[in-house]
Amino acid sequence: MAIDSLITAVQVPAPMCFATLFKMAFDGGDLKPLRDHILAQSYSDLADAAAALISLSTIEQLLGDQASGLARQRDALGLHRLYRSSWPASPDALRVLAFKAAGDVSTNTPIEFLLQGSDVVLYSLYVVPGEPLPEAPDHDIAIVTVGESDRDRPVMRQIERLIQTWPCPVLNRPDRVLQLSREGMYSLLRDVPGVIMAPTVRLNRADLERLGRGLLASDPFPGETTFPMIARPLGSHAGRGLAKLDTAGAIDAYLTERPDANFFLSPYMDYRSGDGLFRKYRLIWVDGRPYPCHMAIADQWKVWYYNADMEASPAKRAEEEQFMSVFDEGFARRHATVLAAMAERFGLEYVGVDCAEMPDGRLIVFEGDISLVVHDMDPVDLYPYKGAPTQKLFAAFYRMLKRRSL
Repeated sequence: MAIDSLITAVQVPAPMCFATLFKMAFDGGDLKPLRDHILAQSYSDLADAAAALISLSTIEQLLGDQASGLARQRDALGLHRLYRSSWPASPDALRVLAFKAAGDVSTNTPIEFLLQGSDVVLYSLYVVPGEPLPEAPDHDIAIVTVGESDRDRPVMRQIERLIQTWPCPVLNRPDRVLQLSREGMYSLLRDVPGVIMAPTVRLNRADLERLGRGLLASDPFPGETTFPMIARPLGSHAGRGLAKLDTAGAIDAYLTERPDANFFLSPYMDYRSGDGLFRKYRLIWVDGRPYPCHMAIADQWKVWYYNADMEASPAKRAEEEQFMSVFDEGFARRHATVLAAMAERFGLEYVGVDCAEMPDGRLIVFEGDISLVVHDMDPVDLYPYKGAPTQKLFAAFYRMLKRRSL
């Protein structure tokens, strides 16, 4: 039996809370003194050393040094692959086990944000393909938190095999999560009345070059208008490499700037509102019920929350406040049939999407995953309206885990 399979609950390493570190960085705090302090410590106990390495992994990624952060993580997982939450909990706390994959801070559901205020002991179990599984401590419920990606499909296949005989309920089954690829989402939702989603294809670099020169043997979107077209590298997030290609001639210039080998392509769909602004919503389903996460309003099609300058516009924030505060009576009621159908298609206990409303009232869905960021870090003085809806979502997540564990 592997050494790490002998870990007892008392010996499980407890790194600094992921959400706490994120909040420190988000607020503009300097994480370098904390990093230096951790590095200066000597650790005679393997559990303490592993906890320090996981904390350093998060800190260094937040400082912008992803390579060093991932190296720290690899070292930590060489010592231990099971970790415990560091926040206080009662003896009767709900015990939750999260299946995780190694990777950067966007790899897994940010579950610490969802649970840090609840009476929960959270165990994080990192699954590494081909490696024996550490013995998990007693827990009441488990949840898969690994987001959809090509890279982590081997991890998800291993988790799928593991949970066939798992001793307690397991939420967010891997086979369902893997349907959330851009192509998979299109297949899931294409025939849901009231929903539109751009078809998505994968092209390697050589075929994208051929498309730009009119030499590709087949039309990537039969029956669709090819240009304008949206291109993005496989595995990219937060707008990295995302571009609107207005003509075939724009492809060569795009590829000159991008070293990537493979790309997603989809037709561009104009979703601007009547006032010329683009509005994008993040929705989260918990146990089949939708909750608002945020609303971003921008004058460009490429929208994510922090390029929308919401903090600089009282008018935008007032509109977001209206969206969030009357979500159940407004957006959710207006799209009730569509949202229920989407939840049924996903078949996941926890999942989110980024979407928008088309001028004709239909929902256009851009992407979905279980690892979309949901947090309570926004400053209260600017966003006083976010606290109650966000805490409502967090409470719903805890109640779901508690209910499903019985």
